[in-house]
Amino acid sequence: MGKNAEGTLKERLSALQAEQRRAERRRRVVMISASVVVAAGVAAAGTAFVLADRAGRSLDAVQTINVSSRVHTDKAVSYPQAPPVGGDHAPEWQNCGIYTKPLRNENVVHSQEHGAVWIAFRPGLPKEQLDVLLKQAQGRDFVVVSPYTGLSAPVVLSAWGRQLKLDNADDPRLTAFLRANINGPGTPEPGASCSGGVGEPSA
Repeated sequence: MGKNAEGTLKERLSALQAEQRRAERRRRVVMISASVVVAAGVAAAGTAFVLADRAGRSLDAVQTINVSSRVHTDKAVSYPQAPPVGGDHAPEWQNCGIYTKPLRNENVVHSQEHGAVWIAFRPGLPKEQLDVLLKQAQGRDFVVVSPYTGLSAPVVLSAWGRQLKLDNADDPRLTAFLRANINGPGTPEPGASCSGGVGEPSA
C-alpha cells in the first residue's frame, strides 16, 4: 500500500472515528433527553396522582356548624341537622360500636361530646357498601355506626360541630374524616368514655 493510500486510509479512519464519536455524543444526548422526558413524565404522573389523591381525601366539603349549647336533658331535642352534630343531649351516652337499628339522637350526641364520630347510613345500603363501613369501624373505639331514616345522602359522617355527606362508602374522605374528627379539636370532652352508657352494639 502506497503512502498516499495509507494516508488516505488513516484520514478516513480518523474521520470515521470522529464521526462515531459525534454519533455517540448525539446518542448520549438523545438518551439523556429521553430519560429526562421519561422522568418528567413519571414525575408529572406522580404529581397528578398525588394531587388527585389529595383531592380525593380533601375535607373541604365538611360543613362546620357552631354548637352553642350542650345541656343535659331528658326531653326530646329538635336538632337543625339530621343526623345532629351536637347540642343538648341525654345524660346517658350511646355506647360506641355497630348497630343494626336506628338510635336515639340524644344519646349519640352525648357520645359525640366525648369524641365519637357517627357513621349514619341509609337503610337498604348495598351490602358491599355496608361492609366498607363495618371495616372502617372495626378497631376504632370512638365510632358509632347505625342506620338512619331520611338521610339526604347514602352515608353521613357527623362529629361535634362537623358533618360530611358521602355518595358512597368507598369515598377516601371517610377515612380522612375519621382521622381528623375522632377526639378531634372540636370535641368538648375528648377522651371521655364511649362505653358504660346505653345500648348493646353488635360489634
